[in-house]
Amino acid sequence: MKFTQDPALLQQAGRIVVKVGSSLVTNEGRGLDEVAIGHWCEQLAALVKQGREVIMVSSGAVAEGMKRLGWSVRPKEIHELQAAAAVGQMGLVQMYETKLRESQIGSAQVLLTHADLADRERYLNARSTLLALLQLGVVPVINENDTVVNDEIKFGDNDTLGALVANLVEADVLIILTDQKGLFTADPRRDPAATFVHAARAGDPELERMAGGAGSGIGKGGMITKILAAKRAAGSGASTLIAWGREPDVLLRLAQGEPIGTWLLAQTPKNQARKRWMADHLQMRGSVTVDDGAVLKLLDEGKSLLPIGMLSVEGEFSRGDVIAIRAPSGQEIARGLANYASAEARLLCRKPSSEFERLLGYVAETEMVHRTNLVLTRAPEH
Repeated sequence: MKFTQDPALLQQAGRIVVKVGSSLVTNEGRGLDEVAIGHWCEQLAALVKQGREVIMVSSGAVAEGMKRLGWSVRPKEIHELQAAAAVGQMGLVQMYETKLRESQIGSAQVLLTHADLADRERYLNARSTLLALLQLGVVPVINENDTVVNDEIKFGDNDTLGALVANLVEADVLIILTDQKGLFTADPRRDPAATFVHAARAGDPELERMAGGAGSGIGKGGMITKILAAKRAAGSGASTLIAWGREPDVLLRLAQGEPIGTWLLAQTPKNQARKRWMADHLQMRGSVTVDDGAVLKLLDEGKSLLPIGMLSVEGEFSRGDVIAIRAPSGQEIARGLANYASAEARLLCRKPSSEFERLLGYVAETEMVHRTNLVLTRAPEH
């Protein structure tokens, strides 16, 4: 595990997901830490003003609810956890809204469940909403929807949620702020010989062996959940940084390239990871055939596929399915994620975007396949 930190990795990151844990947000369960949340929000605002896109994944609703309800021990009954989350979420989102607004940055609350990201259409809807918020310069504040989850659908910890969000929006970097300086070869509280890990490969099995068990009694995670989250984030090409959340100006210093915390590095760049997944996708349920003009736009200009360039639609597929894109000869030239189901796509063939609402009653996207969700599979026949 002889990796070195790359200070430029975060300096160059355009889209960042920051996850902060319950123990930090609630000052070890004593209630929302207004000063700490204020400092993080000031840093998030500064990153946005630098031209970066930032998402905050924040724990703390259950812990804040426990404090408001006068509970000193985290309940085990799911309905009591849901009640605590419902009470605590009010204060949590209000705090972020207030502190971000003080820095002239808008915020938005987004609550997600595992089912939202397991269902392809809901996944795309969540993705579209988050990307729209980022384009508007708004900071989405995301938490698990603890008021409706049960044992079958809950994420289990917000480290996992942070990784899933990084995958969802194709983030460059996932930053996990925790109550530890980073990863050690063993628990430094028990082993004086433990050494600090500055950088390692995300997904390295040795990391899981080194990671400790559950952390505080307030949150549900520990270092092992952060190791597994980094492994998951690396699947879409995002590297993960684990750092102490109370390090002064930690986000700004990281963005300037200062070596803080532990880097768990993804080995595949995010664009390659996504395109490799689409190129290797075998369960395509349909395809669209496009005209010669669209072929040139896709292959020579790197453009998105617009419905006006589509000649026909084959097969039955849903929004979010991987479909083949074929030249008039029938040769596959690309693959991508469909923004419209097959029945809708048939109505949109040869139609400009100005006609979408009249034909469908709504407009999801102006493209059939956006260029970021498209991979070329081969050159056309000449």
